[in-house]
Amino acid sequence: MPSLNQIRTGLMESGIVAVIRTDTPEPIPEIVRALLRGGIRTIEVTLTVPGAVEVIRDLCLEWGEHALIGAGTVLDVEACERVVAAGAHFVVSPIARVSLVPIAREAGRVLMLGAYTPTEAQCVHESGADFVKVFPCDLLGASYIRSLRAPLPHLRIVPTGGVDLKTAPDFIRAGCAAVGVGSTLMPKAMVREARWEELSMLASEFRRVVAEARSGLLA
Repeated sequence: MPSLNQIRTGLMESGIVAVIRTDTPEPIPEIVRALLRGGIRTIEVTLTVPGAVEVIRDLCLEWGEHALIGAGTVLDVEACERVVAAGAHFVVSPIARVSLVPIAREAGRVLMLGAYTPTEAQCVHESGADFVKVFPCDLLGASYIRSLRAPLPHLRIVPTGGVDLKTAPDFIRAGCAAVGVGSTLMPKAMVREARWEELSMLASEFRRVVAEARSGLLA
């Protein structure tokens, strides 16, 4: 198991958290293989997937040395304990569930808690969470993140919702630590039709636009 700092650094270096939310667990191994081929190595499986804890355990055993495998939609302490025991490198909640902080800290796992307002974002940060998941970000956009970080530049923000190939660079330029991408990276039709090569190409394109946005910040 990598250290807390290694997980945190790896997530930021990746720049993209692929959020897998499927109706059944069967396609997930192929999805993960396609994402890895496309260069995305930070992967979150939401607990809305049937049998998600077992899926996370299997992914950690198979890919844990090559990728960061996380658990999403973690809503309570019991669920957090289960995914940590399954080997998840990071834990994500869409809400400001600060009671998860001690569990993640004791286990040496990265924690990302949800927030929507400046007050929630700062409270999540002060609770000890590693990242602030601004969710849902569909209607907020990069301009909201820019405004949020103006008085609160210390926040490590990961927006989720409304992130696609066009908006991902805008979020990175606004100062986000990474972006969370779900259906725009893994469209349901693509998964249903098992178009894995196409998924790998799309993953590679997401990697490219995020990398170019970061390069522009350093120029």
